Amino acid sequence: MNIKSTIFSIYILLAVGTAVYGSIWGDFNYKGVAYNIGRALVWPFIWFPTLGAIVGGILLLIFIAYASLKK
Repeated sequence: MNIKSTIFSIYILLAVGTAVYGSIWGDFNYKGVAYNIGRALVWPFIWFPTLGAIVGGILLLIFIAYASLKK
């Protein structure tokens, strides 16, 4: 097993754990398993909310720069 597959396996394992936790005890447990599996695929943004805000800010800046340069 190479390092790439090991990292991917750990990421998927953490995503499954996050999905199970979210489906049973999470804030969105009323929404069902499929919703929580979708959220769990981006588990770093759930575990670290500030990371999500940073990525959102960067995407917003990229969008504004693109819109400004396209004119």
